[in-house]
Amino acid sequence: MPGRPPPDAAPPLLVACALGIERFALRGGDHGAARPPVVTLRTGMGPRAAERALTAALGEGAATAGSPVVASGFCAGLAPGMRPGDVVVAEAVRDHRPGAPEVPCRDNAPLVAALRARGLRVHTGLLRGADHVVRGAERAALHAQGALAVDMESAATLLTAVRRGSPAVAAVRVVVDAPEHELVRIGTLRGGISAFRVLRSVFPVFFEWHRSLLLPRR
Repeated sequence: MPGRPPPDAAPPLLVACALGIERFALRGGDHGAARPPVVTLRTGMGPRAAERALTAALGEGAATAGSPVVASGFCAGLAPGMRPGDVVVAEAVRDHRPGAPEVPCRDNAPLVAALRARGLRVHTGLLRGADHVVRGAERAALHAQGALAVDMESAATLLTAVRRGSPAVAAVRVVVDAPEHELVRIGTLRGGISAFRVLRSVFPVFFEWHRSLLLPRR
């Protein structure tokens, strides 16, 4: 089948995002250096769209079946002091739907180290899922429940990936909206540009993470 890797080749890295602007930033971050194969998948907005897209991308016979998965794009920060351009690396993700299991991101240490080595402000913790834009009191309530940030696709993406047999999952999001920097405020444009630039800059780190997964375990 065209596009499928040889049987003995490692599966490509699958980077999933929701929006066209996120995919544009991520693909623009590919600086042409030698790297493992990567597929950047635009899932569409919301958890249901993410679930459908990942189910198809990781299905039997697909070129990305068995791939490690990174959920990326923008997010809303929940903790005071967070600002646009900060990076969130999930220690775990939890979907908004009652009874959904928490998905741990066990292989995120190389991501955190590489991002901090680039001088970025990196936060680690629980990334919550939602099916709508979170504001005001709901933002504060999620933070009180232990969440560091929220977006609409990461939890559904990684939950689907784990269920479809992905060997490793991670979520790396860039804060575009935070308690003191909400999107409705005057600073939105500047914050959005800052977040876009950071998202563009993190993409090469995903290649390093993929390579680390291919190394023999000690």
